[in-house]
Amino acid sequence: MLAEQRREAILRELEERGSVSVMDLSEKLGVSDMTIRRDLEALSKRRLLKKVHGGAVPVPKAAREPHFEYKRRLNRAEKAAIARAALPMIEDGDTVALSAGTTTWHIASLLRRASRELTFITNSTNIALTLQENGWEQIVLSGGIFRTPSDALVGPFAERTLRTLNADILFLGVHGIHPEAGLTTPNIAEAETDRCLVEAAQKVIVVADNTKLGVVALARIAPIKEVDVLITDSGASRKLLREIELAGVEVVVVETGEDELARAN
Repeated sequence: MLAEQRREAILRELEERGSVSVMDLSEKLGVSDMTIRRDLEALSKRRLLKKVHGGAVPVPKAAREPHFEYKRRLNRAEKAAIARAALPMIEDGDTVALSAGTTTWHIASLLRRASRELTFITNSTNIALTLQENGWEQIVLSGGIFRTPSDALVGPFAERTLRTLNADILFLGVHGIHPEAGLTTPNIAEAETDRCLVEAAQKVIVVADNTKLGVVALARIAPIKEVDVLITDSGASRKLLREIELAGVEVVVVETGEDELARAN
């Protein structure tokens, strides 16, 4: 049995029984405990189950979305590596849109004012302030209703502003990216604002660490066909990456080593 077939069998067992144990799965599937633990780890990274001592349980469906400051501390090395890979995609004179989010914030934090002339569009107060601190002047903040936990500006005022603008390139952070479900987020209002950003951009680049791949949240932002490039890290599922590539998306995978971890910390 191939790894993906085995993992599908684990998910079916979890759906039927409500919980699974490493010992039972090992006996049922005829593989070692270590193999099952690796399968559970891989499925946990894709947020398809939650690991517990000795087995796994379903992911809570009503989990609250964590606040920006908490999310910014998660997967910092991966986000920093993704941000560094994003920088060369920006050309002199571009109008750059950045959605609210922690990975897009990492991009803003790395953008230092030099000889280039760039204009920025964002619905994130955190990103706008970071760009201003880095010496940038041409920053368009959408306005709108201030929403936590992502610290995004959303609602009809934000949408009205964004629909009047055009961007050369958009760096979009998402809660989930899935070959069939597309780009999703837990918040309906934020999904609408992000959709306006996608519609305003000539090129859409999704920046998402491996924990976002295969995840499907409540509200849909856009179908996968709207994405030009996905930048993710080497912890991502190769099968999922292949499915995303087959949907017409260019995939860029970055390595996260000790040097990147040191930079992030």
